[in-house]
Amino acid sequence: MLDLAAGPGEVGLLAAELIQPGGVLISSDQSEAMVELARARAAELALGNVEFRVINAESIDLPVASVDAVLCRWGYMLMVDPLAALVETRRVLKAGGRVSLAVWGSPAANPWLAVSSRVIQEHGLAEPPASETAPGAFALSDPERLRAMLEEAGFVDIEIDAVDLVRGAPSFGEWWETQLDMSPSGPAVREAPSDVAGAVAAAVEAQLAPYTSGDGVAIPARAIVALASA
Repeated sequence: MLDLAAGPGEVGLLAAELIQPGGVLISSDQSEAMVELARARAAELALGNVEFRVINAESIDLPVASVDAVLCRWGYMLMVDPLAALVETRRVLKAGGRVSLAVWGSPAANPWLAVSSRVIQEHGLAEPPASETAPGAFALSDPERLRAMLEEAGFVDIEIDAVDLVRGAPSFGEWWETQLDMSPSGPAVREAPSDVAGAVAAAVEAQLAPYTSGDGVAIPARAIVALASA
């Protein structure tokens, strides 16, 4: 099993436990730092059936038909050429092998991300995407575009569904710190003058006030998930 754009490996390492005994997970990311984080996490979990590799998903350094399954959570949408990555995914899968992927749904269904991204851009700490389909959180949010791309890459038996989630925390402050940790714009916000960083946090908090209560923050989210066969 190949985990693409694995980051610190949460999803793939859960799968690694399920494919024991005999199954091997290749945990990969194009960032060497992320690969090392996944390696450390696997060591903590005492998983011995995981290999770690730096891999660019748009040019996968593996032989044709060499893996049984591919996982990719919230990765294809960030790639410069997601179609090329899906073609490569199809190439390395054995006949009948499957890809399981997740991307974020529309901005309207993900206020936790849409609001924070918009506010950060309004304060000049990030550039807006060049287009709706440019690499970014919402690049593959249209299920029909995602289906067409999977078909063009050669996949069959395509299933696409939506999964509703909640992005929550005990307080806005804790949620915001996690958000900055996840966001590519997080370092820019943290390095901004304190008045600018404070204004960004205050604006986001105000716009997300409908999702805040005495119990903390609970903001709706929606992922688009797909399963397809080679």
